[in-house]
Order: sequence, then structure tokens, then C-alpha cells
Amino acid sequence: MNKLKVIAFDADDTLWVNEPYFREVEDRFCALVEDYLPMHSSAKELFKIEMQNLELYGYGIKAFMLSMIETISVITESKGSLKLVEETIKLGKEMLEKPIELLEGVEDTLKALKGKYRLVVATKGDLLDQERKLRKSGLEEYFHHIEIMSEKRTADYQKLIKHLDIKPSEFMMIGNSVKSDILPVLELGGWGVHVPYHTTWAHELVDVEIENEQFKQVEKLDEVLVFL
Repeated sequence: MNKLKVIAFDADDTLWVNEPYFREVEDRFCALVEDYLPMHSSAKELFKIEMQNLELYGYGIKAFMLSMIETISVITESKGSLKLVEETIKLGKEMLEKPIELLEGVEDTLKALKGKYRLVVATKGDLLDQERKLRKSGLEEYFHHIEIMSEKRTADYQKLIKHLDIKPSEFMMIGNSVKSDILPVLELGGWGVHVPYHTTWAHELVDVEIENEQFKQVEKLDEVLVFL
């Protein structure tokens, strides 16, 4: 860790609140279409359609909106009213206009690390939406580089590390998703720090036990200052 040069942070549910907003809107959407299908069943249908659409739409609120609209078509057998579509679009727009709520200890941690390391944002999602959230967060000044990725696979991190002109052993990724933020970086020989969040999207859940000297887990982000 003495050779560490770059620390990258996931954004959603690592720097600021994100997933609870999706779950809240999912519940409201499922209540909206409850005349056609029980809420737990429409939630399963929505998730299935989201997974089918990932390769086409990627991640983010707009992709979520399109999947909700498609779910309306499927569960109503194309008989749903335009009012349902209008209400769904309204739900999505409300999400896009949400204020940014920083998680505990985020700004203090960035202040402490800036100047000691190059700090980077490495996050998945829609380009416009993630840029908007970063701008509204007030955190832009702390980061040397912003990387908004369509996916977070090993090859994607390899490309980022090459762009930063460092070795994998000089790179640390901090995030709330073991699947997206930790495992690919450890595979490359980098460092991974997992900061669990109380709400995690089902797509990001993995059941693995990590035995790697370059892996750490903390309960809150500012706990990384103990070893950095």
C-alpha cells in the first residue's frame, strides 16, 4: 500500500444516496399497476425486464424509466392507459430532480486524502445524470479525473488504469458493490475496499468470501483514514 498513487471512488451509495430512491419509486410504480398484478409479482417482472434491457440501455434512471414503461405494456397486455405511462415518466423525472444527499464522512475523507493521492470517481450510469449528480454534490474539486463507465468489468478497470498511467498495484477502488467495485480490481492486482450500504440492488449481490491481502472492509467511508 506504500506504493499507492490513485484512489478511485464509486459514486452511487458510496459518496451519496442512490439505491433507496430506486426502491421507493419501484414501490410506487408497483402500486400504480396493482390493478393488473400484485405488487411483488410486478416487481419481479420489472427486474426481469431490467436485466433483459441492460445490454441495450445500460444503467441509470432513464434506463429504469424505459423498463418501467415496457413493464406496463407486458403486464397489461398492451391495454394499459397512457395515464399509467405519464405517471411513470413523472416518477422518473422526480428521481432526476432529487437533491444529492452525501453519505456520512464523505467530504471529510476526501479533504484528508486530497494532495496525498490522485482521487478519481469511477462510476457506472448515465453520463448526463452522473455528471449532474457530481456537479450538485459539490465534490468535483476533490477529483483529478472522472470516469463514467458503461460497465465495471476487469477490462474496464484495465483501461482506466492504463489511462491513469499507473500499475494495478498503485490503484485502489473504494465502493459498496463487491461485484462491481472490488472483485475486478483484485483480479488485476489492485486494492479493493468494500464499504457496505444497507440497500443494494439485486443485480449487484454476490455470495463470495474474499481471501486477499489487498482487500479490506470498513463500516463507514472515513474508516479508510486509519490505514491510508
